[in-house]
This record gives sequence, C-alpha cells and structure tokens, in this order.
Amino acid sequence: MREICDDLRAEHNDLDSIVAGLDEADWSIETPSPEWAIRDQISHLWFFDQRALMALTDPDAFVEDARSLLAGGGTDASIEPGRSMAAAELLQRWREDREQLIRVAREIDPSTRVLWYGPPMAARSFITARLMETWAHGQDVADALGVTRRPTRRLKHVAHIGVRARPFSYSIHSMPLPAVDVAVRLDGPDGELWEWGESSADVVSGQALDFCLVVTQRRHLADTRLQIEGDAAAEWMGIAQAFAGATGEGRRAGQFPLTDQ
Repeated sequence: MREICDDLRAEHNDLDSIVAGLDEADWSIETPSPEWAIRDQISHLWFFDQRALMALTDPDAFVEDARSLLAGGGTDASIEPGRSMAAAELLQRWREDREQLIRVAREIDPSTRVLWYGPPMAARSFITARLMETWAHGQDVADALGVTRRPTRRLKHVAHIGVRARPFSYSIHSMPLPAVDVAVRLDGPDGELWEWGESSADVVSGQALDFCLVVTQRRHLADTRLQIEGDAAAEWMGIAQAFAGATGEGRRAGQFPLTDQ
C-alpha cells in the first residue's frame, strides 16, 4: 500500500507542477473533454479524492452519498465545487484532501474491500484506480496547455488496469466477450518489457504510453503507433475503457498528432 500511495502522490505532484503556475484566466482554458475547462478537471479529481477518503473511513456515509450523487446526474456534480471558488482556493483544497487520502490509505490492509461506484475493490486496486484517474485527467490538462509529459514507470499501473478492464469494456457495450485471449506486450519508458496474457495469436504491442492513452480514451487508436494483431485484439482496442462509468466519448481520429516516442 505504501508503494502505490507513494506513486499516487508522485502523480498528484506531477499534475500540480503543471497547474500551480497558472493564473486565474488560465484555469478557464478548455480541455479536450467537451465543456470541461482546466478547473473542471481539477475539481473532478478533488471531488472524487474526497469520496475515496469517505469510502475508506465511513462506508455508510459513502453509500448514502453515492446514492445521492447517482440520483442527481452523476459526475457532473464533481465540477460544480471548482466553479464556485477562485483557482488558488481550489488548488489548495485539492492539495489538502488528496494528502489526507494518502495518509489514510497508507495504513490500510491492501486486501481490504473498499466500496465504490462499481463492484467493491481491494484497497490497493482502489488506490491504483485513483492514480489512473489522476494520470488520465492530467493528460487532458497537459493537452489543453500544449505540455508534453515525460512518461514514467507509473504507467504500468494504468496499463494493468487497462488490461484487467477488458471484460468491463465489453459489458458496458453490451457485447459478448470473445473466448480468445489477447496478449499485451508493452515497452515501458525505461526500456523494460511489460507483458500480460498467455501466448496468443491476438496481440497488442507497442509503447506503454500509447496503450495507456487508448485505454483511458485520451487518444484514438489511429493516432498511436500500437500494433494490433488479430480480430479480437482489434475489437477490444476499439472499445477499450479503463475507467468506471458509462461508455466514454473518447477522442476523434486525427484530433492529435501521432505520439512522439
């Protein structure tokens, strides 16, 4: 738990370093997520870091809050708090609450089941999902500002969730999961090979960054250099979704230039 919490803190800090120097007007710059500005991305992360802390410390309160949230329209509620305060206050409150989340999470047994909006998760997977969300929404902020982020080994957490979410990607599209394994072979940013799955004729391979951008729907598959072998692999990459919730809108083909590897 302490290792993944350290990685989450590092992911927080990376995004913080991008937004900390922005002036008030910059926080209203639109991001690739339709109708979401930079402040909305940070507000969303702050809101769900608060809910994550609630899920860890007061499950009954979380259940009631989740019921109210879902009845009120879902994630749109997460952007309202950030729109009602100055950017400096939003940044400070995000900093305080994300650090409190990490302090609590570091001391929890990694196998503890934690309630969330989908099925309960083991605590370590729960915090890994917070890292994935932070990285993905951080990509929206980076894209809005034209900032290129250096890939880190923390991408392995994002890639792992993306691989494990293959059945989920099919279920939210009401599609049957093919009885075909898809192997994933990725080149990590430090030159290490990351592999998932048994030997299969269906393979997804390439740079870890490209894979993570696709499974978090921050890039269209056509705007990456991923190599896809087999019908099952191609079908999966066309609907891949690592995050919970309804099917995402994703990005348009040609919206971004090919990722610079």
